[in-house]
Amino acid sequence: MKHFYLVYLAFISISFYSFSQESINAKILDSISNKPVAFATISINKSSGVISNDTGNFLMYLNKKASEKDSLIIRCLGYESKRYLVKKFQDSIVFLHPKSIELDEILVTNKNYSTEEIIEKAKENLAKNYEYNITKSKLFYRVSNATKILKNDVTIKETSIPELNQTFADSVLKAVPKYNEEHSEILANLYNETSKNEAKLDIIKAAYLFDKNTELNFDAYEKKIQSILKKHVKRDSYFKIKSGIFGTKQDIDAAFFDSEKTEKPNETDAFIEEKKKEEQDRKNNFSKYKKSDISNLQRNSFTFEDSDLNFLEKSNRYNFKLEDYSYLNDDFVYKISFNPKRSEDYKGIIYINTADFAILRVDYQNTKDLKNFNLLGVSYKAFLKKGTLIYNKNSKNKYSLKYVEEETANKFGFKRPLKIIEKNKHTKGRRKQNELTADLHFILYNSEKKEMIVFENETISESTFLNFEEKPNITPVSLSKYDADFWKGETIIEPNEAIKAFKSLE
Repeated sequence: MKHFYLVYLAFISISFYSFSQESINAKILDSISNKPVAFATISINKSSGVISNDTGNFLMYLNKKASEKDSLIIRCLGYESKRYLVKKFQDSIVFLHPKSIELDEILVTNKNYSTEEIIEKAKENLAKNYEYNITKSKLFYRVSNATKILKNDVTIKETSIPELNQTFADSVLKAVPKYNEEHSEILANLYNETSKNEAKLDIIKAAYLFDKNTELNFDAYEKKIQSILKKHVKRDSYFKIKSGIFGTKQDIDAAFFDSEKTEKPNETDAFIEEKKKEEQDRKNNFSKYKKSDISNLQRNSFTFEDSDLNFLEKSNRYNFKLEDYSYLNDDFVYKISFNPKRSEDYKGIIYINTADFAILRVDYQNTKDLKNFNLLGVSYKAFLKKGTLIYNKNSKNKYSLKYVEEETANKFGFKRPLKIIEKNKHTKGRRKQNELTADLHFILYNSEKKEMIVFENETISESTFLNFEEKPNITPVSLSKYDADFWKGETIIEPNEAIKAFKSLE
């Protein structure tokens, strides 16, 4: 019997080992330049597949044991496709060769169409080419955020309270983290009723990478400031706060001086508690926020009339130019550039199938600041928004969204003088008791990158959509560092080096 168990355990070990081998991991490079090839489509028998990341890496888990006939197909814009037998694929690096366009290939296309006519035909064929039915899609969605403090200066010019001096201000600023990053990832099924702009999200698995050490805990500083103010400020005083031409009056809450909490919370405590509740609600409604995020990302596509990428809907506002011909996933395509004539926000490249005039890919970037606000020392500039949309044919012979990447960046600035005066009308003589004057200058840089890949896409009935019930209170698994095993067994977008290197320092 003992030998039986040993053999049984050995069999299980071999089985797990065999299963762990049912994955494909490689890096795709240009055969001439040796540069990474991003956005290559890697699929099994042209059915399900994944996209290579910005460093050319991909990892694909097989849903079932590969047969002798299963093929691994690697395709990318402008390159010759490669096909391998899955069973025999062992390469860690795949070189793709640029695909040249022969003259006779161009001649077989209808050259009589002008660029404007090609664009018009793409618009006319939207309803025919793209999926607008109720669908269920299995997808992977990643969001990476980073905030960097470019400047944080507080210059104390005058103070009547010795403890609130430049040294104290510098100590607070030194404690403020200069850089913060976070990453969230979900694997989910999205039930989408496009015509009504309604969606439901079923999260299968979710992770959240965040460094808690970058959260500044002001408790110690708050207690220190309170002790300083209690020492110097009178109970019945009030503050006059002025920044630039603006001034406000702020009475001092009597509870501020109480050593113990009163039964009834003061207005400040109530405000803080409300903000804490809002933050907790946001965490509890993780699924709701992600669903909204994904829906907005999808509706940014040219297939919707209200999209910012309105080069089809408002084509008269753009200049179009036929730049070249190319191959995208074995489809012969027109490569057409678009640029705004006047006030539109984006420029880019469109790849249109010569056979059915479907837009297979769009690369876009803003041509000007999307928002630029600067008034009385407060500034905000949204200066970057660029991305890529890729469409593939589904089982219904319709084009559906396969991959989305979007990057945004903005800056927020605050540069104003600050004056705080303590006054007390019950004091004989001068009402002014204390005064603090300072110059404040802060600049924050924020960037965000979103990536989404759709693995499976199927048409469903309205009753299936209506009958599905979302799970409430979905929360992600919090990770203090990148864990390669977290998504083991699931095909996702391979993380970049920044995510792999992520670690919360103890």
